Amino acid sequence: MIYTKLPHTDIEVSKICLGTMTWGIQNTEEEGHEQMNYALDKGINFFDTAELYPIPANKDKHSVTETIIGNWFQKNKNRDRVILGSKIAGRADMTKFIRTTGFSKEALISAVEGSLSRLQTDYIDLYQLHWPERKTNYFGQRGYVHDATDFWEDNFHQILETLRDLVREGKIRQVGISNETPWGTMRYLEESKVHAGLPRMITIQNSYNLLNREFETGLAEVAHRENIGLLAYSPLGFGVLSGKYLGGRMPDNARITLFPQYSRYIGKVAAEATQKYYELAQANDLSLAQMSLAFVNQQSFVTSNIIGATSMRQLEENIGSIDVVLTNEILDGIKKIHNEIPNPAP
Repeated sequence: MIYTKLPHTDIEVSKICLGTMTWGIQNTEEEGHEQMNYALDKGINFFDTAELYPIPANKDKHSVTETIIGNWFQKNKNRDRVILGSKIAGRADMTKFIRTTGFSKEALISAVEGSLSRLQTDYIDLYQLHWPERKTNYFGQRGYVHDATDFWEDNFHQILETLRDLVREGKIRQVGISNETPWGTMRYLEESKVHAGLPRMITIQNSYNLLNREFETGLAEVAHRENIGLLAYSPLGFGVLSGKYLGGRMPDNARITLFPQYSRYIGKVAAEATQKYYELAQANDLSLAQMSLAFVNQQSFVTSNIIGATSMRQLEENIGSIDVVLTNEILDGIKKIHNEIPNPAP
């Protein structure tokens, strides 16, 4: 395994992070425990979860994933071997079955306390804000359209004050953001620069893969110049970049087959790009999944690549991508396809 450090800290994390969002719906608790055992054995020390998980989110299943992880910690007594990230669900329209109070002081305290209880731990290493509260770009929205009726209150300072207090209490160690824009990212960073004592956002967890490289447009420069690390999620685009949906196939029990609302990565243009990437991988004796993951692993702004799997076979292949180094020839091939079909699945 390759290890990096969470920016601005001495916390060493594996370059591959174990994602957990399928545990509780597509995976049983036993299967989740098997995945954690295997990942830890392969050198993965970084796990990511959220109070919203499993996905698709619903009022009957939310937070089950944290409970599965907490039971594993309790059974194995190995909390000290894992760098653990979790997240608060902030957008009321998406998560009203959890709370409607966004990132208020009361909401943040309640969310952290709830996660600590379910995870059966005294602290969370990296606590992240899952979605911006304000109206802004979300899945599939290419351009920003301002809503003049959005009277969202600028509460960046209050959020950071509450997170500071939670850090001082020892309940969380570091803080990060997720699904943020360049503007939102810089607002958090500037707020902590101007006001001494406020915690600094050290990571941003956004989607990034061969079909969606929107992060490169504005956030990659922010990541480099401000040293805020990308935790890349959906590196295989809901499994599309494994190649299993090519030719219009819809395999039994596959994520998009089970949940057709996740059609983000299987549109006509995305399918065309996926076919080209598949042919490039085949020509270089690689699986499409390993080429896709290796591409993410090699990006200079990526701190860790969050993989997810519903079977042990998938997990083994995904973790094995850490040993794949893409040559300049392959990278040139990827660049050529990207220039022909840029970001078909934002």
